[in-house]
Formats: sequence, C-alpha cells, structure tokens
Amino acid sequence: MNEALLRSLTPNVLGILVRRGADFAAAEDAVQDALIEAVRVWPADPPRDAKGWLVTVAWRKFLDATRADTARRRREDLVEEEPAPGPAPAADDTLQLYFLCAHPSLTPSSAVALTLRAVGGLTTRQIAQAYLVPEATMAQRISRAKRTVSSVRFDQPGDVATVLRVLYLVFNEGYSGDVDLAAEAIRLTRQLAAVIDHPEVAGLLALMLLHHARRAARTAPDGSLVPLADQDRGRWDTTSIAEGVEILQAALARDRLGEFQAQAAIAALHADAPAAEETDWVQIVEWYDELAGLTDNPVVRLNRAVAVGEADGPRAGLAALAALDDSLPRHTAVAAYLHERDGDLTTAARLYAEAAQKAPNLAERDHLTRQAARLNTRQPR
Repeated sequence: MNEALLRSLTPNVLGILVRRGADFAAAEDAVQDALIEAVRVWPADPPRDAKGWLVTVAWRKFLDATRADTARRRREDLVEEEPAPGPAPAADDTLQLYFLCAHPSLTPSSAVALTLRAVGGLTTRQIAQAYLVPEATMAQRISRAKRTVSSVRFDQPGDVATVLRVLYLVFNEGYSGDVDLAAEAIRLTRQLAAVIDHPEVAGLLALMLLHHARRAARTAPDGSLVPLADQDRGRWDTTSIAEGVEILQAALARDRLGEFQAQAAIAALHADAPAAEETDWVQIVEWYDELAGLTDNPVVRLNRAVAVGEADGPRAGLAALAALDDSLPRHTAVAAYLHERDGDLTTAARLYAEAAQKAPNLAERDHLTRQAARLNTRQPR
C-alpha cells in the first residue's frame, strides 16, 4: 500500500468531485470513504489507474450518501412538527440503525460520532461543536470509526447508553435551530421508551418534552432569540410540560438517578415557575451539583455558574465562573450577563461584543450584538 500516493492523489480527487457538483464537506467525506476502501482493497487487488479508481469510488460514495440523506429527509417530512403525546408504535428502521451504528467494536464516543454523521445527518462541524473539539479532530475520529467497522458485521447492536447519547445530541442540534431534528429525536425516544423500561430513557424523553414545550416562545416574530427570562410563558405547551413532569416523576421514583433525569428536573423547575422571578434557583443549583457529580462536564459547571449567580448573587456566580476554562463555548456570554447583573455595564458591553464574535450561529450572534448595543446606549458619553 503506497500511502504517499494516496495522500498525493487526495486533493485532485477532492477537486474533481467539487467540480462535478458535490459540496466540499460531502466531497471530503466521500473521498475519505474511498481512501478507506483503497486501504482495504488495494493490497490484494491494486488498480492500474489509481486516480481513476479513487474518483469512481468517491463519486459512488457521494451519490450513495446523497441518496441516503434525501431518504432520511423524506422520512422527517412525514413526521409532524410537534410530537404527539402517548406511546409510539413498534421501533422503525431508523431506531434500529442507531443501535447498529453503536457497534461494540467502537468506543462510545466514536460510536456516537459515527451515528450522528451516518444516520443523524449532522455535519462534522456540528458534531465537533457538540463535543467541544476541533473539526479536524472530529473528522479523524469519524474516519477511524468508519475504518474500524468496515470489516465487521453489523449484527451486534450497541448499548442503550450510547444510543441515548446520540438521541440527546441530535435533539440539541434540532433545538438550537440549525437543523430541525428535535421532533424526530422525540419520536425515536418515544419508541425507545415503549420497548425499554429504563429510568434514563424516561428521563431523556421528559427532558426533550420539557425543552420542546418552550419552542414557540424562543423566538420573536422577526426571528430573534428570546431569552428564557423574557419568554411569554403563556405560549409554552402546557400539555407537553405536564407529560414531561409526569414521566420524570415516575423515573425519579425508581431511585436510579442519571444525568438525563437530573437535567429534566432542572427543566421542570423552570417550567414550574409562573414567572422568571419566581424560579427556584436554590433548588436548581442543587440539581446542578447532582448533575456535575454524575458527569463532571464543563458545560454543566458553566450553567451552574449562571444558577449560582441567580441564587446567591452575581459575584458568587462570577467566582464560580472564574474556576472554569474561559475557552468554553458561551463562557464569555455568561461572564457578560453576570457582570451586567453586578452593575458593571462597561465590562458587560465589551464581553457581549466579544461573545457575539464567537457565537456558533447567526441568531445567537445577533442577540449578543443587540445586548452589547443596549448597554452601550445606557452608558454616559
């Protein structure tokens, strides 16, 4: 196997696919798949025209991926935008694919990344953002996962925990507004809950329902983001909230606490408050402490700093924030909010402007830019 030859041909093959009409990200994935196939096939059957072989295989991989993505989107179009309450019918092929991609030969993190890319429809960049790693690192992880499973049979389904992680990340990507996958994630989680009696499956379903209940109030008519504290709670879906709380209470009663149940409990406390100022922040901090103990996730600790700032005052929140890595996504936005709460409008305005430059999407960038402008107009010239 001439690896130097493969490396030298890769840019040319990628350029040919792009010129044929493939977008860069899809072409890059197709070329990576073709390279994996070359590593597998060439030692026993080397082609006479290496470049032509790679172009042919890569283009076929691109077409196959395009057809699969079109079929997946067609299935999503059949799903109603708002998830209906009640048990789902028997698991369909999509949920089974989630289990099969979570293959035992893969580490949980690699299985999640592969499933999100192959079945969930997320881009490598979106998956990298969810894992807080560079896009190149995630691309390598997905390529290694594809290489690992290229020679195994998909007859051993993965475990429930890995599938739950995938569904959670798919829902979060849909909830952010970048890709409308939230309803599909709820549909699949309903199916999973109907066939698996596990408190964390129930906890994830409750969490999704409680967050999705706020969807209509999360944006203004002009498309701008509306923070939780400013949302019109009359627009929240009380049916979904009631169902989510009922499912959560049943799960917590089993005394097998997991991270999704803890997150759902936090969401339920927000949903239970008639007004933002009536939110039980002390209890929310306690649930974040439970959640941090279960996951030790830096994003959890970032959200906990916000809750501490609400429960014990902004300076306590800033002290909690100071213990965290300032490169965390939305760290600067949280710092801006806490400084504003503490009355330091100059620092807050500057941090809002910095946070806007780091925002992961246009809606969030515009919201943070408006926050900075709002504070700048309040300060004396």
